[in-house]
Amino acid sequence: MEEGKVSQAHVILLREHSDLLVVVVVLVFVVVVIVEGLVVVVVVVVEVVVVVVIVTVIVIVIVVVVVEVVVVVVVVVVVVVVVVVVVVVVVVKCSRFRGFRQ
Repeated sequence: MEEGKVSQAHVILLREHSDLLVVVVVLVFVVVVIVEGLVVVVVVVVEVVVVVVIVTVIVIVIVVVVVEVVVVVVVVVVVVVVVVVVVVVVVVKCSRFRGFRQ
């Protein structure tokens, strides 16, 4: 008999507090939706940060490659200029020396 009374008591409590139960369920649902939204926002922010980091690394690599190419071109130009100057100096010196001897 006590079991029947307990069941009736639960039914009476549920009937009396059904509005409260609905409010709790709705609040739980709202909290779940808000948490899901926050998780989506966090995931999107993390993805954007990862993309920005990847693009930054790519730009840095491109800048380094361009700087290396410029350095190589400058070195080649300097070497060519030095060789040309040395050849001109040698030719001029040799021609003066020959002219002086003759």
